[in-house]
Amino acid sequence: MAAKNNASTKLSPLQLELLKIYSFQPTEEELRELKNLLAQFFAHRFTEKAANAAKSNNITDEDLDKWLEEGD
Repeated sequence: MAAKNNASTKLSPLQLELLKIYSFQPTEEELRELKNLLAQFFAHRFTEKAANAAKSNNITDEDLDKWLEEGD
């Protein structure tokens, strides 16, 4: 039975760009650097979104610190 080609198998623009990078056969060091850049990018994005969510919900740094202490 042939596999159906549906939207769930379509590559995202990010995936397509990453495939272009691999076509240049980067070195292991270049791949490590790329992974670090991506990690920094997504960490920064997460931090901004978390800060915006906290601000829009009137959550202070003190609230966050208190919640962290409750976990101990």
